[in-house]
Amino acid sequence: MEWDAPAVVLSVRPYGEADAIIRLFSEEHGVVAGLARGGASRRQAALWQPGNIVLARHRARLPGQLGSVSAEPVQDVAVRLLDHPLSLTLLASVTELADGALPDHEAYPALFAALVRLLIAIAVLPDDPPVAMAVRWECMLLAALGYGLRLDSCAVSGVTDDLIYVSPRSGHAVSRLAAGEWAERLLPLPAFLRDAAQDGTAEEWVAGLRMTGYFLGRHLFGVRHLPLPQARERLVSRLQFQPGSRT
Repeated sequence: MEWDAPAVVLSVRPYGEADAIIRLFSEEHGVVAGLARGGASRRQAALWQPGNIVLARHRARLPGQLGSVSAEPVQDVAVRLLDHPLSLTLLASVTELADGALPDHEAYPALFAALVRLLIAIAVLPDDPPVAMAVRWECMLLAALGYGLRLDSCAVSGVTDDLIYVSPRSGHAVSRLAAGEWAERLLPLPAFLRDAAQDGTAEEWVAGLRMTGYFLGRHLFGVRHLPLPQARERLVSRLQFQPGSRT
C-alpha cells in the first residue's frame, strides 16, 4: 500500500523521543495516520503543523496498517498565522473538527477540496479570517457524514423567503411567520448561510457556529460521548469580543 498525494496535516502526536504520529486528510484516501521518522525533531517541526498542505508519501505493507509517512511542503499555512490569534484559532478549529469527525480511510473529495480552499483563504488574509466560509464548511461536513441541514425552504409552510430559524429536531429551516410561539425553541439561522454573497458580522458568525455546533455535537461527537474540539470553543469565545462587520 503506497501512495503519493496532496494532503492536509490534521494532527501531530509525539511518539518516542523524535518520531511523531501524523494524521493526514487526502482527497482519495481520506484520513490516514502514519509514523514520521524524526517528525518531532526541530528540523521537521515546521513541516508537521496542523493546517499545512503537503505532498505526502505514505507507505504500508498491509491495508489498515500504521505505515510510515514523509512529505514535502506545498503551503505552509500555520507559520503565517503566528501573529494572528483569531485566524490561528480558526485554523485549529477546522483541523480538529476534521480529525475528530471523519472516519479513517474514507474519501470525501468535495470536502477535502473545500478544506484546501478554506485553508488557503485563511493563509492569504490572516487579518480578515473567513469565518463565514468556515461555518459553510461545517455544514458541508455534516452533509458529507449524512446529517445535512435543509436551509432552502421552510419545514412548516414550504416557503423560501424570510427563513430565520432552524429546527433543532430536523435541521430544517423555519420561516419567521411559521415559527410563531415556537420561535424561542428554534436555532437562529444567520443570513450568510442562505446567501453566499454575504460574509456576515461577528454576531452572525457566533450564531452560525452555535447552530452548526448543536448538530455537530448531537450527531458526530455527542454520540461518542465527546465534547466539541476545544479550539472550536475558543473560536466562539474570541468572536464574541470581535467588533464590527465584514459586510
